[in-house]
Amino acid sequence: MKTEQQYFEESMTMVEYMDQMSTNLKEPSFKVYESFNVNPEDEVFQLLKAKKPHILAITEDWCGDAMLNNPVIRKIAEEANLEIRCAFRDADTDLIDRYLTNGGRGIPIYLFLSEQGDVIGKWGPRAQELQQLVMDMRAELPEKDNPSFEEKQKEMYTNLQEKYVKDPQCAKWVYEDMKTVITKALS
Repeated sequence: MKTEQQYFEESMTMVEYMDQMSTNLKEPSFKVYESFNVNPEDEVFQLLKAKKPHILAITEDWCGDAMLNNPVIRKIAEEANLEIRCAFRDADTDLIDRYLTNGGRGIPIYLFLSEQGDVIGKWGPRAQELQQLVMDMRAELPEKDNPSFEEKQKEMYTNLQEKYVKDPQCAKWVYEDMKTVITKALS
């Protein structure tokens, strides 16, 4: 069984990952990246620069949450001068199966690794505010056996992804939640 450190060593950088994206979420992901900025004065950066964790992202380029979250974690890593690499969830499910969310393979998941390669923190797949938003939107969907369910669900995810790109508050929620988890993990 491979360690998280081995997955990290074998994976591509976040820059390479975003550049090679091949789905219709590539452009929106770069829009988030270009419009979102971290605050270099935030205390979390002192911790990150002192502890120097490296970050392993478990992700896929078809995922709307990854479209939003990957640019945010990339900006954090760039500001703190940390290495971040991406493992594809579906290429080797052994890794994601160690970090299930409510029994499912929810992504993205970000693992913070010590210099020795031990997992010292985990974030993902969503900020709490966004999880609530998704739950509220799902509550409006018809029952699964309704003939319009699939169409309405697809429409819901399209609207959600548009909100992720157009509403800067979404990236701010991700950033604030990530800062809280990182601070707790590294303190």
